[in-house]
Amino acid sequence: MYYSHPPPMLVNCSGCRTPLQLPPGAPSIRCAICKAVTHVMDPRAVPPPSPSHAPPPAPSPYNHAPPGPPAHPHGRKRAVICGISYRYSRHELKGCLNDAKCMRYLLINKFHFPEDSILMLTEEETDPYRIPYKSNIRMALYWLVQGCQAGDSLVFHYSGHGSRQRNYNGDEVDGYDETLCPLDFETQGMIVDDEINTAIVRPLPQGVRLHAFIDACHSGTVLDLPFLCRMSRSGQYIWEDHRPRSGVWKGTSGGEAISFSGCDDNQTSADTSALSKITSTGAMTFCFIQAIERGHGTTYGSVLNSMRNAIKNAGGSGDIGGGAVTTLVTMLLTGGSALGGLRQEPQLTACQPFDVYTKPFSL
Repeated sequence: MYYSHPPPMLVNCSGCRTPLQLPPGAPSIRCAICKAVTHVMDPRAVPPPSPSHAPPPAPSPYNHAPPGPPAHPHGRKRAVICGISYRYSRHELKGCLNDAKCMRYLLINKFHFPEDSILMLTEEETDPYRIPYKSNIRMALYWLVQGCQAGDSLVFHYSGHGSRQRNYNGDEVDGYDETLCPLDFETQGMIVDDEINTAIVRPLPQGVRLHAFIDACHSGTVLDLPFLCRMSRSGQYIWEDHRPRSGVWKGTSGGEAISFSGCDDNQTSADTSALSKITSTGAMTFCFIQAIERGHGTTYGSVLNSMRNAIKNAGGSGDIGGGAVTTLVTMLLTGGSALGGLRQEPQLTACQPFDVYTKPFSL
């Protein structure tokens, strides 16, 4: 991580042990997960440690027991869903809240995620700690991976603005870092791919799976995963090695991380009504949900092909929705219109290459 000022102080929640970022000078902080208030002692009131006893090492944000009951023997499911509309600003997007709501519905009803295992961050939330500010997104990412164990399935979905900035440490093949734009990015800055990788990729132990769905501009390698699946229009694919020349490992600690992104690093994603007669949606989120609804979720290759074909056809016949209206998702996102073609290509990145047409897709 790179800061223009000292990094924020992390303290463990007194209730669930989630790492919390303490604002400078704040005497206490409230946890968005368990609602407990953690009081922090004024460091000026603490006597200096004895010279003969070195202070204990700072706790790692990845080594704490998860909140709630012990892990289920067959693994837990946990998700962070972030949808940002930037309402009342010049950056406003129309479809991101729809994306977030539809992904939550899909995870609960198609992939059997418990409702209380999904952390939503949108501007509609009443809890101030669940508004998608930069500090809250950071805390949610720490929560997503903390205490994860073999068999766990983790999901991070983001729908909002993405950007890129010049990289100066040589760990990007194209010379740019990809970024996510929290609600307060104009004052607090963007979240850089290096930080996302450190927060939710590097800590993953053996047996844990992470799937990320990033519906944003310049999002192709926003998790900084080492390998990118480059797929042709005909469905043929090759894996590109994006490991930095510095030799720094950007993969996991033994777990599995796979990301579906709305477009390549040098492309922009669409917030569009071209895929729905009813409302605006993110093109990538809509096409992923449609692939699952239509039974194209057998393998990673079938999911990616379905998404790419739907976006490619959006400016053609308009045959994007259709079919029987059987779920809340298809009630909200049905039909299609022949607005201009969408110039984006969904991407797949992973911590290790694999055969996309034989590897079964599951969350």
